Amino acid sequence: MSFKTSVIGFPRIGKQRELKFASEKFFKVELSEAELQNTAAQLRAYGWKKQKEAGISFIPSNDFSFYDNMLDTAFLLSAVPARYTKLELSPLEKYFAAAHGYQGAAGDVKALPMKKWFNTNYHYIVPEISDDTCISLQADNKVLFEYKEAKSAGVQTVPTVIGAYTFLHLATYTGSKKAVDFADAVVDAFAALAKELSEAGAEWISFAEPALVFDMTDTDKALFTSIYNALLQKLRAQSNIKIILQTYFGDIRDIYDEVCTLGFDAIGLDFVEGKKTLELVQKGFAKDTLLIAGIINGKNIWRADYQKKNELIEQIKKTVPQESLVIGTSCSLLHVPYTTASEEKLFDDILKHFAYAEEKLVELGEIASADTTALENNKKLFAQDRVIKNPAVTKALAQLKEEDFIRKPDFAEREKIQHQTFKLPLFPTTTIGSFPQTKEVRANRAAYKKGTITKEQYVEFNQKKIAECIHLQEKLGLDVLVHGEFERNDMVEYFGNQLDGYIFTQNAWVQSYGTRCVKPPVIWGDVSRNKPMTVEWSVFAQSQTDKIVKGMLTGPVTILNWSFPREDISLKEQAQQLALAIRDEVLDLEKNGIKIIQIDEAALREKLPLRHSDWHSEYLDWAIPAFRLVHAKVKPETQIHTHMCYSEFNDIIRDIDAMDADVITFEASRADLKILDALKEANFRTEVGPGVYDIHSARVPSVEEIVAALQKMLAKVQKEKLWVNPDCGLKTRGEEETVPSLTNLVAAARELREKEGGSRQ
Repeated sequence: MSFKTSVIGFPRIGKQRELKFASEKFFKVELSEAELQNTAAQLRAYGWKKQKEAGISFIPSNDFSFYDNMLDTAFLLSAVPARYTKLELSPLEKYFAAAHGYQGAAGDVKALPMKKWFNTNYHYIVPEISDDTCISLQADNKVLFEYKEAKSAGVQTVPTVIGAYTFLHLATYTGSKKAVDFADAVVDAFAALAKELSEAGAEWISFAEPALVFDMTDTDKALFTSIYNALLQKLRAQSNIKIILQTYFGDIRDIYDEVCTLGFDAIGLDFVEGKKTLELVQKGFAKDTLLIAGIINGKNIWRADYQKKNELIEQIKKTVPQESLVIGTSCSLLHVPYTTASEEKLFDDILKHFAYAEEKLVELGEIASADTTALENNKKLFAQDRVIKNPAVTKALAQLKEEDFIRKPDFAEREKIQHQTFKLPLFPTTTIGSFPQTKEVRANRAAYKKGTITKEQYVEFNQKKIAECIHLQEKLGLDVLVHGEFERNDMVEYFGNQLDGYIFTQNAWVQSYGTRCVKPPVIWGDVSRNKPMTVEWSVFAQSQTDKIVKGMLTGPVTILNWSFPREDISLKEQAQQLALAIRDEVLDLEKNGIKIIQIDEAALREKLPLRHSDWHSEYLDWAIPAFRLVHAKVKPETQIHTHMCYSEFNDIIRDIDAMDADVITFEASRADLKILDALKEANFRTEVGPGVYDIHSARVPSVEEIVAALQKMLAKVQKEKLWVNPDCGLKTRGEEETVPSLTNLVAAARELREKEGGSRQ
């Protein structure tokens, strides 16, 4: 007897990023809405077809999104602020306005906030709910539309939506009302949705509740149980549709007993990241309920070890009978690329170790059917020694001492030295690193990669762009400059490409947010640096100006978190290997006259364990020291900056201070600068630059808008410690909005200097 199989979600950007390019053309009015919708329909059809061909029993629909499923859910529930819905735009244009802002004839609105999706590199749009929000089911909703679309294509799917608890838990509330005040309305809307789906022929509906893997209070548990007691009662009364409660990214230890007694028809649990999931199931499981066991890793690209998976299945079967067991993915396959078939440049000896989304469908089928040939081949694969250790790396790690992680002198003394050395004005202005990458910049890089231009031509072009960038920043009046990063395709891939121990893919694209896609490199073996990676570009940039030019690096934790990591050694060991490599680069930059070095840790928080009790023991106790290892040996006169992207930092603000950087810039504008309260409360010592405008939007902030943001910052941050900068790098922006935005940024800083007076001494 074979098992049924389930997939939580499938990639949606297209194997060649078709959705990204079509959407961006639509934004530029180079593609009609009908053409964009046609591209989307083709991508949905492709995913359904592949899953049907693979024999997947539970195929999802509504996992597709033009931008983000949380934003989709907000529109589904009519929980969208009026500033977007009142725009004289098409429904899809209003949707995109909420996603990334809008500035045009129809109005001027900022985007909704964006945060990291649990412990992934994906970002979600945070719904905003006010006291007068009237939640109701959207007419002609996409859940019903896409179910019918799949059905007409001959595929019976399971419509899946973000569950009521997770949606309300992750939303922000602008008034006095809280999640509980909107629960009944969400229940009514989802009951109406399920009724529509049932009438259209749907047999199942899946409610995704990943927020159950967080620490839950009694109040949280009461809200969840009240929601599903009411929803299940309504659904039973009005239709025969069956209900899946789907969880992922961890275990649901705080609410497991309640979940098992509520009466779901199927419960999806994560056996990959859920440390206690097996233990919970072995204590007992809901009667007459399917267990969808997420055993195939939906976040990493390594082949599954069938022997270990089968051993896990046997453990589960001690509690759950085989006929009640469904084999599935641990989370959506959104977080992995489409297929290894797109990798034309990697050898078979490498590819045989990888499983992207389509290969994971095969793995599900082979495990579920107990295919003896596949089991034997898999056993042979895992009997091989894949990695040859690098003895030099092993020795370097073994020789690390406590003093290698401690910078001297202490922060206060360094701050005095650096202020005297640099003599920067109050509210020094800078950018985060990258400048717009034009078609010409990308074409130059591509031509060099293909071998159609020489290295000399490639370097000459980039040096010209760097010189232009430096002169532009001088003209704008920025205080601390950057070289623009025209040689870099991606802040992680660029470094990984020059480090030993990495493998690079050709088409392993995954979605980070909206139209932003990344191609994470793969940590194949021990990591080390064999030559300088950035020194040449930084030295050239500094030679073009008397102002300070920052050296730009990516930190070890971010490189690790934005790579596909090894599974044969710990994350701590991989982070330390990377830290030693980046430390070599830091010291070379310093030796070559670079006085400010920015070591970005954009992804520091995103791998923080979802349960507070695990924060230090499983992550921060090695992640923070890994960063300190990178810069602990620099001179006191060398100023170390770091940058952090969209995340909620408030709860780890003291740990961030313990990174012992001299200046930290944050993405903060979309979060309404809420981090400022945490900085003040923690007596944050590090100098800070909370982003004053959102670079993910094409809108240009006014001088008044930036001044207002800075004044808000000054209520919480000492003026001597405040830097002025955009939210993030400017690579994805156009020159037409970058120059006026930075012009206004500099003007705002100067206006504030005149008001505040004084100096940084």
